[in-house]
Amino acid sequence: MLETPSRQDGDDAARGPGSARVFMAVFWRDLFVTGRELPSFLAQVVLQPLFTLFILGKVLGDLGYVGAEFEQVLLPGVVALAAFIGALQNTALPLVLDFSYTREIEDRLLAPLRLELVAVEKMLFGAARGVLSAVLMIPIGMLILDGVDWPLSAVPGIAGVILLGSLVGAAIGMTLGTFVPPQRIEIMFAVTLTPLMFTGATQFPWLGLEAIRWFQVICAVNPLTYFSEALRALLLVDGSVESLPLWISLLVLGAALIGFGFAGVKGFMKRALD
Repeated sequence: MLETPSRQDGDDAARGPGSARVFMAVFWRDLFVTGRELPSFLAQVVLQPLFTLFILGKVLGDLGYVGAEFEQVLLPGVVALAAFIGALQNTALPLVLDFSYTREIEDRLLAPLRLELVAVEKMLFGAARGVLSAVLMIPIGMLILDGVDWPLSAVPGIAGVILLGSLVGAAIGMTLGTFVPPQRIEIMFAVTLTPLMFTGATQFPWLGLEAIRWFQVICAVNPLTYFSEALRALLLVDGSVESLPLWISLLVLGAALIGFGFAGVKGFMKRALD
């Protein structure tokens, strides 16, 4: 696709301005673009989780179809959903556009950075948008739902889990955005996003599915399940809802990040060198 500098040329260029400085410059430039596109970004990542909270938590709660404890279960899952899907979409979709239509990726490939670092920057940018989506959903959820009570002592753990889960979503987005042909990306999103959202234990605790074992097994394959369960393990400390042990969720999320991150970087390099 593009004649890229040799590895030696890239190393020499990196020693000039400093690869870390170039990496951060590219990263901050992408964050600046997010500020300029804030309305469209908010519409993309907040509307679906917002309506999920409002309908399932507020409307059904006021009608008496769900109890107050359901709100405690729902909000961590919706926060995980917003971060995960926000990171996935904001990594995969720009890659598809950059590689096929706008060709903007060519500017990045000419930067004095190794190809691997360009891919990592794309994932970090997508993860940053996922984190922002989660941060926005937390106060929104607190306003919509009346029965939510989160301990302040869990804030550091929540921040760490949101960052890890967003990185996993971005890594999956990088894998999908580089391995799926551009002409099939719409079909890919149509057949993957909905199953990801509804099998990610965002609206129910995973351990509560023991009576529906086949569906519990399907949900166990989805990394979003462990993101949702990790947040619940940190927040629902009163024992009212049993969650997966935190260490199991973190272990699975870490393994998913390594696996999908490696695959995504390899796919990015292959597309960039084609």
